[in-house]
Amino acid sequence: MNPLSEHAFRTAVPRRYLMCRPSHFEVTYSINPWMDPEKAVDRDLAVLQWERLRDLYVELGHTVESIDPIPGLPDMVFAANGATVVDGRVLGARFRNEQRAAEGPAYAQWFRQNGFADVRDPEFINEGEGDYLVTESWVLAGCGFRTDPASHQEAQDFFGRPVIGLHLTDPRFYHLDTALAVLSRDEIMYCPESFSEGSRAVLRRLFPDALPVSREDADVFGLNAVSDGYNVVLPEAAVRLGRQLAARGYNPIGIDLSELLKAGGSAKCCTLEIRGAASAASVRADAPARTACVV
Repeated sequence: MNPLSEHAFRTAVPRRYLMCRPSHFEVTYSINPWMDPEKAVDRDLAVLQWERLRDLYVELGHTVESIDPIPGLPDMVFAANGATVVDGRVLGARFRNEQRAAEGPAYAQWFRQNGFADVRDPEFINEGEGDYLVTESWVLAGCGFRTDPASHQEAQDFFGRPVIGLHLTDPRFYHLDTALAVLSRDEIMYCPESFSEGSRAVLRRLFPDALPVSREDADVFGLNAVSDGYNVVLPEAAVRLGRQLAARGYNPIGIDLSELLKAGGSAKCCTLEIRGAASAASVRADAPARTACVV
């Protein structure tokens, strides 16, 4: 038997997610390169694909909360943009585009109504977990297209965690969660071509063991993925990336969210993680951590 590699053990940790059913999903405007109002959208199919994602999370042992969709907010399905939650503290979202502006207050209201005492209405533009990704040691913060760099200091002061600014350069990857994903603790994967030279240098220094992802897999939104430390839910089209993850001891699970991709979103965009919360006890007690061993 070969010696175990440093990636041999992976542990799935039960998570708590907030999601929003795409009951009003459509593409009637364009605020990113993926959106084309002239392309037909099958809302029923979008709902079916979303339900499969939600059910998958439940099958994996995670808790899924729901926020009611609001008519006239077709992008509200992309719950990750609605806020950032760290240690039970909620930094609300403030959207750059007026078409999505009402989503920020709607998500903030949900948190206040569900027992979260520390909810901050942001001063500067930030688009939630679209541009804020949390590792064990840092909060990685994207900028360049949506989130205002001034919000990075606001987030650092509010969460009391170091915030690392990363500059995105490709408009197709307009949010950080389309160009980078957190896998476990301080392990990440990212597409180097999506970042400025300086940001690539920062990522190499902080994450020397990061998994580099090809532009081909990034183009199918392979990095818009959700990991629980073992299972990695990602677009099924990211075949090569799936093999890379398996080689590192992860369990890649491909899923089809092709209808939602017409608006520039996939698994991570639909998933807002609630880290530490007033209702943390609601996490299923019968969902034990799962460990995989690769030899």
